[in-house]
Amino acid sequence: GTMKKYFVYLMMAFAVTASASCTGNGYGSDGADGQPENPENPNPSDTLSGESNILVAYFSWSGNTERMAEQIVAQTGADLFSIEPVNPYPEDYTTCTEVALEERDSDARPAIRTMIDADAWAAYDTVFIGCPVWWHTAPMIISTFAESYDFSGKTVVPFCTYAETYRDETLARIVELTPGAKHLKGFGAVDRNTDGITEWLEEIKLLK
Repeated sequence: GTMKKYFVYLMMAFAVTASASCTGNGYGSDGADGQPENPENPNPSDTLSGESNILVAYFSWSGNTERMAEQIVAQTGADLFSIEPVNPYPEDYTTCTEVALEERDSDARPAIRTMIDADAWAAYDTVFIGCPVWWHTAPMIISTFAESYDFSGKTVVPFCTYAETYRDETLARIVELTPGAKHLKGFGAVDRNTDGITEWLEEIKLLK
């Protein structure tokens, strides 16, 4: 129903609780007021501090993008949101690339496990969106994420991790997916290398 769109159940990858996994679809059951009926964790959206007007949303498969996202958070004071697929990608590299290619070629929109609460979303002025380069572009789950929220009035900052090439194409794809937003210069890091992040954040005036 429409409640799903405004569902407030938000958690970081490291805050996954046993109670969350048994809801099956990741949405749980909505109470009359739209709050999840979960006595153990009555206010789950607390994982986003709400103290920052900057959000770093990222999808990471191998951990490289996650590391970069954490660097950005450390230097900007932003909130962090992990874009988690409902159906996890295979851990085996080759199998994962096959799934990723199939999704790209079918223009798939892989479902995301948790949504950002509408009030929390409204409070962010700037949203970093990051991912690895998959098949010369952003993974299709980034399309799902971009289409799930209203970006009008927001500023989007793309970032990515890549092995050798297609950094610019991937950053451009994130811009293309968020046409309602303003955009600041993006940044790509090679694998685990975090050189240049501070200078980039300084250049776009988001260093805290």
